[in-house]
Parts: sequence; C-alpha cells; structure tokens
Amino acid sequence: MTVSTIATENKQVRLGLLLSENTHYQLSPKILVEDTLRLDEGYLDESGALVISTGEFTGRSPKDKYIVKDDITAGTVDWNTFNIPIEIKYFERVFDSCMNYLDRLPELWVRDCYACADPRYRMNVRVINEKPWGNLFAYNMFLRPEPAELKTFRPDWHVISVPGLELDKDDCGTRSKHAAVISFRHKMILIAGTGYTGEIKKGIFTVLNYILPHHHDVLSMHCSANIGNNGDTALFFGLSGTGKTTLSADPTRMLIGDDEHGWTHDGIFNFEGGCYAKVINLDEEKEPEIFHAIHDGALLENTVCFAGSKKTNFASSCITENTRVSYPVHYIANAKKPSTGNIPSNIFFLTCDASGVLPPISKLTAAQAMYQFISGYTAKIAGTETGITEPVSTFSACFGAPFIPLHPGKYAAMLGEKIRKHKVNVWLVNTGWTGGAYGSGSRIKLQYTRAMIAAALTGKLENVRCDRHPVFGMDIPAECPGVPSPMLYPRNTWNDKDAYDAQALILAKKFIKNFEKYEDGVDAEIRSARPLI
Repeated sequence: MTVSTIATENKQVRLGLLLSENTHYQLSPKILVEDTLRLDEGYLDESGALVISTGEFTGRSPKDKYIVKDDITAGTVDWNTFNIPIEIKYFERVFDSCMNYLDRLPELWVRDCYACADPRYRMNVRVINEKPWGNLFAYNMFLRPEPAELKTFRPDWHVISVPGLELDKDDCGTRSKHAAVISFRHKMILIAGTGYTGEIKKGIFTVLNYILPHHHDVLSMHCSANIGNNGDTALFFGLSGTGKTTLSADPTRMLIGDDEHGWTHDGIFNFEGGCYAKVINLDEEKEPEIFHAIHDGALLENTVCFAGSKKTNFASSCITENTRVSYPVHYIANAKKPSTGNIPSNIFFLTCDASGVLPPISKLTAAQAMYQFISGYTAKIAGTETGITEPVSTFSACFGAPFIPLHPGKYAAMLGEKIRKHKVNVWLVNTGWTGGAYGSGSRIKLQYTRAMIAAALTGKLENVRCDRHPVFGMDIPAECPGVPSPMLYPRNTWNDKDAYDAQALILAKKFIKNFEKYEDGVDAEIRSARPLI
C-alpha cells in the first residue's frame, strides 16, 4: 500500500493496522515510566523524574530535515539550507520503511493529542512511537484531550517516530541513514534514526509556522510568553542560551508558555501543553520554577547523576551540553490555564552579545524591531551547542530559522503590522557581556536583567531620558530602578573606548553582511533600520 492511500478521506487505512494487541494506546505517564523501566531504557533520579538517553543524537539534525516539494509547497516554501526539498517518491519510500519497521516491533505506543490552545486553530495530532519515553514526551509537550473527546478524535496530522530505523539513504533520497521528513499533502511527519525527542515538537512547530501565517493570517512565533495580574501580556524571543525560558518563568506573573505561540487579531495562544527546558547548570536559586518542576512524570534527557547517588548533576556535560527536561506546563505553579493571553503590551528580543557592544536594555522603533527580528542575533556560547567553547556570533531569522518554512520577510511584516496597530513596546535586551567582550568583560547579572524587564513591564522606563546608540540607533534609557546607571550605556563600561568603537563596527558589519540574503524580500523601511557605519 502506498502513502497515497492515506492521503484520501480514509487516512487510517494503513495506520489502522497498527491498532493490534502490541499497541499501547493513550497510556498514563505512570505506566509509560514503568514501561521504560521494564525495558531497561531509563531510571528514576531522586526527584522521581525519568532519566533517559536519546542515543547518538542529543540535538536536532537540521541538515537531515526535509519538506516534500510538490504543488502545495513548491511556490510557497522558502527553500534553503533549513528547508530542504525532497521528492514525493522518496517520502513514500521513507513511509514504507517506517511502516514495515513498525510491523516488526514487539510493542509500540500511540497517543492522541493536539496543538494550539485557541480552539479556533486546534490541530489534532496522533503520535506513534517506538519508545515509551518518546510517548511520554508527547504527553508532556502537547495539549491533552479530555477523555470524552477521544471518543470522536480524528487526527489532522500524524507523527511517526522510530529511532531504531536506519534508512537506506540511496533508496530514500536522504543525506544519511536518519531523517525527519514533512509532507503537507499527506499531513505527516516521519522521524527515523534519531531518538532526540525535540524533533517531534519542532516538526509540528514547522507545520504550524506554515499553516497559520499562510492560511489563517496568524503570526506564529518562536517565543515564550507570560501575563501579569492586570492582563498585560509579554513575549520573549531569543535563541538558546539567551534566557528565554528563565526570564519568562517569573514568579510574579503567570506563564502562558515557554517556546511556541500564535498571535491572532485578538490575542495570543500557546501551541503546546508543556515545557522543554535546558538544564545544563540548572540552579535552584536562579531558576526555582524549572528546578521544582522536575519530579515524577518529568523526562530528563542525557543527564547523569553524581557518582554513587541518584542525584542529578546538572553541571555535567559529559554526554552533551544540550541536556533537557520536558514536563507538562501545569508543573509550573503559576501557569495560566487555558494557555492564552491578551494582545501583547511588551516584546523582548533577548540576545547574548559576547562582543559587549549592545546595551543591557534599549527600545526599538517598529522598523528596528522588524530588522532585529529578521536578524535574530546572539552569540553561541559554551552550553548551547556541542563543540562550542568560545563565543561565536550567529544569526537565526525570526529567532528560529530552522523552523520557518516561509520567507522571514513574511513573518516580519506581520509582526510590524501588529506592533504599529497595537502600539506595542519592543525592547532589545542583552543578557551577554558588559565592560568588554567575552574574556575581558563580565556577564550581565541576572538580577539586573530581571530588574530591567520588570521596569519595562511596569512602565517605569516610559518617561526616562534616552540616549541614541550612534551605530545601532536604538534608544538607551539613562536610568533604571535596581540597575547601576553607568552600566546602561555600554561604551561607558569599557576602559578602552576606542576598543569599544572598533568592536561596535565589527558587529555592525556582521549584521549588514547577514542581512544581505533577506533584502530582496523586505521593504525599504526595514532595510533603512540597518546599523550605520
């Protein structure tokens, strides 16, 4: 039977054959943990969390993610090094390989769940896993239907995850023996040869990043979000290591979600039902909400315990720097239910600037916001990617380039329109270095960053005098409660002012060089927001 069969109304024809006595459907987290222990594929740490290894892959493999190029996607997807085209015939071969592999397994685990907390955009998802801990991840990360809803549940999309399957790359048209393949025609994501659970959630995120903007005029965003007691909503954009999860988990505000959201004409909503947090160097004092969410039902990936104990050593990177935990969002004590919010009042772009050039906090115009959004700048530092020991400047469009199928200009234009329409404040926050670059300066203290964000959220920066940065053009507040005023203007923190000016010029040139590939897809206003050199 070919994949084409499941593209018809009777999509369950082939997949329905999976519902046999070896199929475990909609198991509770408790039983999924027991199954993992029974198969000797994990253990419990002293908190009660399940600890597993994802095997060879401890992170995503972006060069092995494919989208089927057909009459749906050919003229709409922005084909590049992240959106790699694959022919439909190869998708069918990968599918057949997955199905034949599943047929040979002694057990498999199936879960019905959904994405999008706003019922107007709900997308039902059926996840089929080779591993029970993969199914636990799906339970933790997606939204969970009520028992009554399962009686009439019909999946809109399928995700098949088979870490143990090694593809014949020549027959399947892939670069290697592992791949993640998305077909919008068949509404299916196939994940073969990798146990990294993040491929499951990012596969669905990629799908939503296509469907919501393209078909529903909803801006999809790679950001965290929280909401205050008065209903003011804030968004936090940032790449790994910038503090997106940490800063949105604020005990004084309710958490809407830590990673993926949509912005409609009347509010925002979380795509997910859980959190997937980095735990390298996790500290109870600095990140209490995340730390206390790690208990029974939570899934720790690629962590190790202190020798002779069951206490997790969060400082250890002996397996990977990308250690992770997944848990349902309600494990955060102040999580909002349902996970929706009002039109944002404030947006924070988080960057870990290892060059020590960008201000700790600054305010952006709408044009600057769109420019910075498309740029998605930060520095990769130790702990964000395997092999990184010294900071490396990096740019990721829309703060999530590997997951955006459309041209970045599409998302930026939507963002700019919403910022203007709703008069949203946009702030650039540097969580990186001050007083010099990495190696000579010092990391900005988390307590100062929290104080600056709190001041922005409570309106305490609205009437403060600002100085304009001569190169990047953003407005820098001259004072902020809880923060020493001299550190707010970065040049003042450097002993060698000429060295600062030289470093600012170097960074500005990197911005301009990176933006060249997007200039044809954006308007003149956005191009005019580039740094001045």
